[in-house]
Amino acid sequence: MGTLDGKVAVVSGSGRGIGREIALKLAAQGARVVVNDLDAVPAKETVSAIEATGGTAVACVGSVTDADFGERFVQTAVDNFGGLDIIVNNAGYTWDSVIQKMTDEQWDAILDVHLKAPFRILRAAQPVISARAKQEAANGGAPCRKVVNISSLAGLGGNPGQANYAAAKAGVTGLTRTLAKEWGRYNVTVNTVAFGLIRTRLTEAPAGADAAIDIQGNRIKVGVNTDLLSAMERTIPLGRAGTPAEAAGAVYLFCTPESDYVSGQTLVCGGGFNM
Repeated sequence: MGTLDGKVAVVSGSGRGIGREIALKLAAQGARVVVNDLDAVPAKETVSAIEATGGTAVACVGSVTDADFGERFVQTAVDNFGGLDIIVNNAGYTWDSVIQKMTDEQWDAILDVHLKAPFRILRAAQPVISARAKQEAANGGAPCRKVVNISSLAGLGGNPGQANYAAAKAGVTGLTRTLAKEWGRYNVTVNTVAFGLIRTRLTEAPAGADAAIDIQGNRIKVGVNTDLLSAMERTIPLGRAGTPAEAAGAVYLFCTPESDYVSGQTLVCGGGFNM
């Protein structure tokens, strides 16, 4: 018996990295999971990994920034699994520059993926959640549903070269606190996990100066210089960066029944480092 048996979860950006680990963790605890990635191959690989261990999952491929994605994501959960209990807004990336060199495109792209996309997903989920909660209340009481939004230490304390990312992640905490107040009547908890330094493809030292990812036609450099990464780790009380599995564990805490009376909060997953 898993702690999330019978639950239905949607996890954006879950084809790789932290999102993949979140999807695997929730599925291992019994949740049926809608996996999302911009690309079909990693999304299907995560689905296959879940199914290989006896779990249940389907893929919803596409960009979270598409205008119709929120409705499609939610409907995938309803059509395949009959409901929606857990929403994890994880998808995102960084596109850094100091403010005098940052373009409108950079600003808009990062605000869209980190703040507008979660807003649209939650807006699309509201009719489903409210209707179910009202029906369940009439039959004796609605179960506790969960929203976990992903932020960052940059959103709590800022970070040079990341005005767009820090602003978006700060906005996530405001969205969380507001939804916690709006959705409490549906017995939904809404919380944020703010990550510190986690080792993913976006932070691992690049193989070369041209290490980059392609996001809808934009070539975006990724990775952190090895010496800089080591210096950053020395500022962390635990002495190292976190792993994607450890990051997923922090998200899982807010999905468990033990956190049913915790809402509107931000949990820092940073190895003891705080802003």
